[in-house]
Amino acid sequence: MKPIWFIVWAVVLWQVAAWAFAPQKSVQAQSPIDGPGYGSNEAIFVEGRVSTRREAALAFERPYGSRCAGEGRKQFVSGIDGYYYRRQNDMERYPETFGKPGADYIAKQWSTGDDKRLERLTQEAYAQGYLGPANFKGLARKLVEAVVSGERVIAHSCAS
Repeated sequence: MKPIWFIVWAVVLWQVAAWAFAPQKSVQAQSPIDGPGYGSNEAIFVEGRVSTRREAALAFERPYGSRCAGEGRKQFVSGIDGYYYRRQNDMERYPETFGKPGADYIAKQWSTGDDKRLERLTQEAYAQGYLGPANFKGLARKLVEAVVSGERVIAHSCAS
């Protein structure tokens, strides 16, 4: 019986060695695909963008007095942050996933009248001193900086 165990041990050892030292198949990065510029779940994402715009609009409808401190300030900045985060994330991810058709599609999706209105409200809030790029992090900050780049602060409403 001992020679059979030696053969089984040798076969197992050979398989483990072959598995451990075999060259790995290179995994190529998935290249963007040509197509409509979006995936099969796009209806869900469209509804999500509508909801995100609504939340940002509600943030701008908050009373001016609550924009500077406490829970009101937190809700004001959070609503705007969520909008700009999602928008910037989409603007970066769709081209990565879907190539040029994705870039064109998502640029059109984030160019509605509501988006223009939210940009204008952001510029006004910046000019009045209610918010600035420093209130945001990461992706949201990147887009907020671009939106307010041509504006200048004319008041410091939250300075007191």
